[in-house]
Amino acid sequence: MNTMPTISPTAAILTLGCKVNQYESEALAEALTRAGFVMQPSHEACDLYILNSCTVTAESDRKSRQAVRRLLSQNPNAYMIVTGCSAETGAQRMADIQGVDVVLGNKHKMKAVTYAQSLVSQGYKNQQAVLDVPSLEDASFEAMTITSFVRTRAYVKIQDGCVSKCTYCTIPKARGPLRSKPLDDVVAEVTYLTKNGCAEVVLTGIETGAWGKDLGREHTLASLLVAISHIEGIGRVRLGSLDPTVITEEFAQTVSQLPCVTPHFHLSMQSGCAATLARMKRKYNPTQAMAAMERLRRVMPQVQFTTDIIVGFPGETEEEFAQTLAFVKEAKFLQVHAFPYSKRAGTPAAVMEGQVDEAIKKQRVHMIADVAKQTAQEILQSTISQGQPVSVLFETRHPQGDVITYRGHTPSFMEVEVCAPSDIRGLTYTVIPTHTAEGMLYGKLATSPLPCTLTQGVTKP
Repeated sequence: MNTMPTISPTAAILTLGCKVNQYESEALAEALTRAGFVMQPSHEACDLYILNSCTVTAESDRKSRQAVRRLLSQNPNAYMIVTGCSAETGAQRMADIQGVDVVLGNKHKMKAVTYAQSLVSQGYKNQQAVLDVPSLEDASFEAMTITSFVRTRAYVKIQDGCVSKCTYCTIPKARGPLRSKPLDDVVAEVTYLTKNGCAEVVLTGIETGAWGKDLGREHTLASLLVAISHIEGIGRVRLGSLDPTVITEEFAQTVSQLPCVTPHFHLSMQSGCAATLARMKRKYNPTQAMAAMERLRRVMPQVQFTTDIIVGFPGETEEEFAQTLAFVKEAKFLQVHAFPYSKRAGTPAAVMEGQVDEAIKKQRVHMIADVAKQTAQEILQSTISQGQPVSVLFETRHPQGDVITYRGHTPSFMEVEVCAPSDIRGLTYTVIPTHTAEGMLYGKLATSPLPCTLTQGVTKP
């Protein structure tokens, strides 16, 4: 039987794309460590590299292939495993890159650890890449868990796969059918992280709001949040991207009664025009989305929303874009990620009439960004004008000459920066906002950290 060499091999994982990929990479890193590998940053020369790739846009595919070559340039003799969504949908293109040993699909991503052990034990690189990309049609939720986190926040994957058929998207092909992590497993993972000092858990998935649809009628995202809220010492619980249709009256009423759930929701809007949304085959229209936001605003007065907007979708006229721009203004999002439509081969949108010129897309992205910047400034200025202190969980340290500042977020996801005499990362403080600039609040600390309560979250990293 092959055994690992006496000197521990080094390994690095480079992650591209979404929060789900980030979670999966952390699970892989922990499993590799248990298997005897020494994890290092991806920019260093290592014995083994794993690329967790992304395919959300054509540019993502290109960057994924580019990343493989860049990693191998650091050590041409390194073993190379490519997994993730670009490996799933473009396996052969990845396999054709010189130096790739294994191309592994999304069905059994944790097999990367077994492949890593095998490559190191055999002591030589594969002459031809092994393709392990089985069909996702009968895929179940792959068991994986994490036990560590960076100071304050941990992502917990609760769901995989997507049953939507949006005309611009390849992710259903890359991720397969809807499958949910069992409730008890989610609660156990969040409980462990909380007991070990995690101040904020972000529940994420490919279609987060669809959690539980494959587990039975009694399993809904709201019921999962209720179960998590009973965890002793639970800090903040933030949700990943949601479809507006998830926010029913029942959902709004339920989450408003759970102090651990942050009053911040990221809505996957994509457009604010009904005709554009229909061509995208989204499940809602702007009126329904606005109603969803109003439901939450009625019961969670401090709530803020962030969103994604695709501009230049095929057939988007000046009038349609104007409707999206008007929607963004009316909705008053705290943040808007606007990006140009990217043609994806094999999707219905790629062959639609009315493809929009790239220069027009670029112009529309800037217009959305300008409106978003103005709205954010208004929200932050209003917060200052109210004269009320805010609760901030501090996350990062920023030396600026002789001055050291710290940044964190309020429950509603406003970013805040303060000066502090000692390291306050991982601590929750009351902050008195004083001014705002470039989408950030600035303020001064109260005298001591907030106590560990359900409403404020844990106070130690």
